[in-house]
Amino acid sequence: MSQNVKTAVSERYGEIARSGLSSDDEKTRAIARAFGYSDGELASIPAEANMGVSCGNPTAAASLTEGETVVDLGSGGGLDVFLAAQRVGPTGQAIGIDMTGEMIALARKNAEKMALGNVAFHRAEIEAMPLDDESADCVISNCVLVLIPDKLAAFREIFRILKPGGRLAVSDLALKQTLPAELAARVGANGDVIDALTMSGYESTLAAAGFTAVEIIDSGSDLNAHRKPEAPDQDLSPTCGTSGGGVSIISALRLLDVDVNDYAASVKIFALK
Repeated sequence: MSQNVKTAVSERYGEIARSGLSSDDEKTRAIARAFGYSDGELASIPAEANMGVSCGNPTAAASLTEGETVVDLGSGGGLDVFLAAQRVGPTGQAIGIDMTGEMIALARKNAEKMALGNVAFHRAEIEAMPLDDESADCVISNCVLVLIPDKLAAFREIFRILKPGGRLAVSDLALKQTLPAELAARVGANGDVIDALTMSGYESTLAAAGFTAVEIIDSGSDLNAHRKPEAPDQDLSPTCGTSGGGVSIISALRLLDVDVNDYAASVKIFALK
C-alpha cells in the first residue's frame, strides 16, 4: 500500500508540474499570499516556482542565517529552496529533495534562471536521502509530511541528516480532531491514517524518532482558500494516502459539505535534534 500511495502522489505532482500554474496567474498568487508569502518574496523568484499548493511559508519561520545548510523536503518547483538560498547567502547552501522527476526538472530549470551557486536538487524519497549524516542545520518542508505513509521512517531520516542541535521547521496539515466514523468512511480513511495526521500523532512520532522540544502551532490560515473563487480551477491541494489507495483526506473534506477548518489546520511544526 505504501508504494501505491507514493506512486499516486508522484503522478499527481507530476500533473501539477506540467500544469503551467505560476505566479503570473493572479489566482495562483492569491493562494501563496493566503499562506504567508509576500509579493516581494514571490517577485524575487521565478514565477513557475510557485504553483499555488502551499499551506504555509516555512522559510519565514525557520530563522535561517548566513552560512547555514538547509534542506527542503518535497521541494517542488523550488519555491522555498530559492527563498532559503537568499537567506543563507553564498556561504550557505539550500538543497531540494523531491521524488517526482517532473518537479526536479522544473526546479533545475528555475535554478538556471536564478543563476544561484548555492542551490542543488536531488530526486529521492525523503526516507532515503542522498545526504551525509549530520550535514544540515535546518530541514524545512511545505505540505509534504502529510503525504508520507511511514512518517516514523521519514522523521528518523531527517534526524540522521541534521547536525546536533539542528532544527526542523515545517509548514504542514494536521487534523484537529478525530473524524466522525461516518465522515472517515466517506473520505476512505482508516484509523491508522487518522491517528498519524493528528497533532498528537505528529508529536509522538517525532519524539519516537528522537526529536525534542516538539512544538506544533495552528497558524490560523484558512484552508478553504484553496476552494475560493480566486483559487486555481484545478484541485491541486496536497494529498495523502489512505486505505482507499491514495484518496486525499484534505481534498475529500473540501468536497464534502463541511468547513475544512473545523477538522484540519495549517500548522507550524518545530523540533530540535
